[in-house]
Amino acid sequence: MLLEKLLLNVFIVLSPILIYTAFSDRIKKVASPLSIGLVQGAASSLCLIFSYEALDLYWNLRYVPLVISTVYAGPVAGLINYLVILGFRAYLDGDAWYFGYASASLTLTFLGTLYLSRYFKNHSNRDRLRRVAAVAVLPSLLMLIIPLSYTLFNAVESPVHFTPIIALLLFGALETLGTWMLAMLLEFNNERLLLKEESMRAEKLKALGGVAASIAHEIRNPLTAVQGFLQLIRAGTYDRKTNDYLQIALDELERAESVIKDYLSFTKPKLTKFETFCLAELTHHIITRLTPLSSYKGIEFQCRFNGPMYIYTDREQLQQAIVNVIKNAVEASPENSSVQIDLALQGSQAELKIIDSGKGMTEEEIQRIGTLFYTTKEKGTGLGTSVAVRIIEAMKGNILYESEKGKGTVCIISLPLEGEQLASTN
Repeated sequence: MLLEKLLLNVFIVLSPILIYTAFSDRIKKVASPLSIGLVQGAASSLCLIFSYEALDLYWNLRYVPLVISTVYAGPVAGLINYLVILGFRAYLDGDAWYFGYASASLTLTFLGTLYLSRYFKNHSNRDRLRRVAAVAVLPSLLMLIIPLSYTLFNAVESPVHFTPIIALLLFGALETLGTWMLAMLLEFNNERLLLKEESMRAEKLKALGGVAASIAHEIRNPLTAVQGFLQLIRAGTYDRKTNDYLQIALDELERAESVIKDYLSFTKPKLTKFETFCLAELTHHIITRLTPLSSYKGIEFQCRFNGPMYIYTDREQLQQAIVNVIKNAVEASPENSSVQIDLALQGSQAELKIIDSGKGMTEEEIQRIGTLFYTTKEKGTGLGTSVAVRIIEAMKGNILYESEKGKGTVCIISLPLEGEQLASTN
């Protein structure tokens, strides 16, 4: 009977993933901490209903949804699940003395999972699955230490053909298996949603690429003609005011050409001139190039480079991306402040950090970085950041923003070192 009840519990704890899979694409609120906490709490309650009772204990998998909701949806969802289990457990059991032991086991499981979940971030799916399965052993240990010890010390009568140690081993095995299966399905569902978003984004970029190429061809020809005629007119002799007007017109035409180039770079970055170069030297060159802009606002560059790092990619395209990011940092920083630039080795990656002291961004604004024409500046198109993101991604790198309102922004650019990039190119 114990095995039958626990297997039924396995199906119960797996049922919420069906809800997520069916409705997460259509209803965004399904993935909110409140919804996840309530749904997983309902699964825990059903596990309590379909329990096997022996030694004055409820043998079920109610802690599996608690572990999953806390790890994958955060402390709010875990707390909701915890309160649902606590309330339903109090409703089912009238023995206040034993309920104290049960609630202690529940509380320690929740707090232990909440503490350990901090170490799950920034890990691969496979590593995260192993860690989640390891956390599932915690309720089994608490079952052994707290409730089971209570029943043994009080000489509670055991049912026929029921061996506590074997039951505990079976309980721990199925609890770990159920947690691992649920975590695996969640990882698969998250990967599916991520691939769907990437596919939709790729389709949009493909459509933009076609439109951009057509627009660039139609606009560049008249712009080139106008620019040529203006240069011919400027070669004549005119008063100073007329020459100034001609120069303004030529500068604006050059700016329009730059916008078209950035638009094309966003839709499809072209990495053609691959070469091996030192990232520290390139960064020094960029800083020298941007020093006049920073000096105008009284901003200093504070650089810290941890040794030379060689990468193999398109130097010109990477320079364009880094220039855009550092320029944004300078423009975001207040006058007479500083922009910190750190370059260090992180495993097989070169990590470049650009830290400004600007007004910062909210979480929502960070999520929109890289979106075409999105910018937090009063004047700007947002193309520079979009182009930088696309170029870094095309180089098999990663660009990450960390920010908080009123505390500045940190941009982290990670790029594979020379050997890693040669392997991915060949």
